[in-house]
Amino acid sequence: MQGLRNYFRPWASDITLNGKTALITGGNTGIGKETAIDLAKRGMRVIIACRDTEKGDAAMKEVIEVSKNQNVVCKKLDLADCSSIREFAQNINSEEKQLNILINNAGVMACPYGKTADGFEMQIGVNHMGHFLLTFLLIDLIKRSAPARIVTVSSMAHKWGTINLDDINSEKGYDKSKAYCQSKLANLLFTRCLANKLQGTGVTTYALHPGVVQTELWRHLSRPQQAAMWMIKPFTKTSLQGAQTTLYCAVAPELETESGNYYSDCARASCSNAAMDDDMAQRLWELSCQMLKITWE
Repeated sequence: MQGLRNYFRPWASDITLNGKTALITGGNTGIGKETAIDLAKRGMRVIIACRDTEKGDAAMKEVIEVSKNQNVVCKKLDLADCSSIREFAQNINSEEKQLNILINNAGVMACPYGKTADGFEMQIGVNHMGHFLLTFLLIDLIKRSAPARIVTVSSMAHKWGTINLDDINSEKGYDKSKAYCQSKLANLLFTRCLANKLQGTGVTTYALHPGVVQTELWRHLSRPQQAAMWMIKPFTKTSLQGAQTTLYCAVAPELETESGNYYSDCARASCSNAAMDDDMAQRLWELSCQMLKITWE
């Protein structure tokens, strides 16, 4: 049975982006790698940012081979370590003349309780804090490259999420699914707040749900959860299909005048009421700045 998989069609566009630069976190696997291949085919310089450079180098070679574009590089970035993020950003700012598309794609899902090098619960730390800091450190370069876009891969799981400002690191109690949903809601609130702060700069920002995609994110699910996922496999998306909404948000010209919204299946989608809470978005923004020891007005 092929299920619904045959109905998930690639987003079709012949737009070229020669001379532009894209940076994709987690671009070495899954939807990140498919995104890298597509943007490289459009003539972009593509920077694959990932923690495992051995896997990253292998992905880089594959992207080059498939896209026939030699202007693809891999750089080390550990989103669970602020010192790595700062070192990476310093390298990008010193070596790159422009950054037209930043895709905050990497993430962890439903992992056992753990903390990042800076003491953040792993899911909020990687999925939200790491990308928050990375975007902050690259924002001046992105602004100078305008028109530019910032695309953050979230999930429909945000609809089950709540932000616990008093225990953002889940130290008083940890439920891996709740922590994941919190981090994905944080992605939407970040995008919404960022859009407001970037008004008039020529930089637009988008959050999206890629669909239920077969990726390495499944590895931390319990055995019953993995069994359930395999049962619905015919109704899931491949990595190529899952990358389409990312590409739509990054490339589609009709989105040039939109910013701060949420997308699914290459179209604007409805999000939870919690994801539209501007007060919570600002409070989370302020808490993130405080915890990351940065000032971002």
